[in-house]
Amino acid sequence: MSTTQRPKKSASKVTTRKNGTVRKNRATNTKRNSRKTRSSSKRFVLWKIALWAIAIILFLSVAFYFIFIDSHSFRWRAVYGEAKYPAGYEIHGIDISRYQETIDWELVRNAQLDTFPVQFVFIKATEGEELVDSYFKQNFTKAKENNIIRGAYHFFIPGVDPEKQAQSFISQVQLQAGDLPPVLDVEKDGRLSKKELREAVKKWLDIIEKEYRVKPIIYTGHKFKMKYLNTPIFNNYPNWIAHYYIDSLEFNGNWSFWQHTDYGKVNGINGPVDCNVFNGSIEELMALTIPDTTATSDIQ
Repeated sequence: MSTTQRPKKSASKVTTRKNGTVRKNRATNTKRNSRKTRSSSKRFVLWKIALWAIAIILFLSVAFYFIFIDSHSFRWRAVYGEAKYPAGYEIHGIDISRYQETIDWELVRNAQLDTFPVQFVFIKATEGEELVDSYFKQNFTKAKENNIIRGAYHFFIPGVDPEKQAQSFISQVQLQAGDLPPVLDVEKDGRLSKKELREAVKKWLDIIEKEYRVKPIIYTGHKFKMKYLNTPIFNNYPNWIAHYYIDSLEFNGNWSFWQHTDYGKVNGINGPVDCNVFNGSIEELMALTIPDTTATSDIQ
């Protein structure tokens, strides 16, 4: 019986097929490895993003606490009806402007600030060259009628003629014996140099001192004071410094008033109000007021 023999595969064909299979396997493995590498790379990037996100959230949380909660805890307590006032001061007062709108002065007269009565009030009178606070005369008169020691302040606008600003204040404010000295509120530099700002402020102060025959009070923020007005000339005036939400005023020089919060609550006044303490006794506060010999005519 005859046997049919299958033709032998040529070595070159076998080699070709083997090489093709190897190349195909290599290509497949390369693709798989490439996919694995890309997948690992993506996972690494995602982990990286997640870690950065967690770090940023933690940082912002800590920053929020220390900036808005811890260092401003007085404000948070005030918002929730737990206003805290600096310890060691017996003479408390407020400062107001048209933003408080109509005030019930009888309620204010009987209001308590940390168990102490409201004993003095600074009232905004003028701003810049022409602006007059629309509630000034009403508030100034009512404060006197309710036996609260009163004072008037001018909001200073750098770059506007200080002489015209002083004359605007003089035209609106007639002080009596027992009133606090005039106040200059300086909070902005108006892009003036230190020298220019100091000269303008000093000019206003000189005009006012000559008119009322009493040394004016300078109001400013703590940082502004340290940057622009912490000089022997300005330290010679009674200083009223704003520095909020701290337990004690961080100013080493002499000061008379400290505005410790802009978020106090006072019966008779709608909304938040600035609260202050006087650095002394009631006798020392009265000694700071205008004596009979320097009083001007009564307010009309």
